[in-house]
Amino acid sequence: MSRIDDLIKHTLEHGYVIIPNAFSNEEIEEAKVELRRLEQTLQPGPASAGGRNAFEGYRTNRIYALLNKSRVFDKFTLHPDVLALNDHFLDDGFLVTAFHSINIQPGEDAQALHHDDAYITVPRPHAPYGTAIMVALDEYTETNGSTVIVPGSHTWGDRIPKRSEAVPVTMAAGSIVYFIGTLWHGGGQNQTDKGRLALTVQYCMSWMRQLENQLLAVDWDKLDDIPPRLVEMMGYKVGRPFLGYCDGRSPRTRVTQLMHKWERAKRDEKL
Repeated sequence: MSRIDDLIKHTLEHGYVIIPNAFSNEEIEEAKVELRRLEQTLQPGPASAGGRNAFEGYRTNRIYALLNKSRVFDKFTLHPDVLALNDHFLDDGFLVTAFHSINIQPGEDAQALHHDDAYITVPRPHAPYGTAIMVALDEYTETNGSTVIVPGSHTWGDRIPKRSEAVPVTMAAGSIVYFIGTLWHGGGQNQTDKGRLALTVQYCMSWMRQLENQLLAVDWDKLDDIPPRLVEMMGYKVGRPFLGYCDGRSPRTRVTQLMHKWERAKRDEKL
């Protein structure tokens, strides 16, 4: 049995799996420095200084649309182990549905337990329609707001877990916890005097509407700088059989046409 098979087996049984030391110390530090830089820009986002509701977390800072704000973060969406797990749990052509940072500050309350497929009106139990990862930029401990999970809850029907059933994920900075969309989980309470910084990437089936509209969230003139596989996962590839086409072509073709049209219009204005 291969290492990927072991990861799949653990996820099938427990609903999640930890991938230790998935990124180097240098890659983690680079991401942290870039997030600090973004925090000082004029438009880091609407929740960069605190959430707007209890679910976002009033003492939790988030920076959304990371794919639009820096190429530093691209690699965190494309870890080969995660893509291999997605190939097992999701259909061909899966998409990135959300990608942002989460910095849980001291004194933050525990987030409500939830499963990411909750908005899908299909009775449980069912196969996952999405998956997610948390990339630890800071060490995950039992007390600093680490993600908590309810092992095995991905197989439940209508049962709602008690908070006492949730256990914290503990892992070193640079590690990943991968879980499928039917697993009950949530952000933990931060009882320390330091923030707990992480990245979250969520993926979904190719036929689903993405939580964050990647076609609009990322400036079109940046697409050439993004890895081609990631551009496809943003929604620019026509899925099988005809998902997402635009005037019979791929969305990327249409974007190229529009950009050329606007460039010609700008040139004409200068004449």
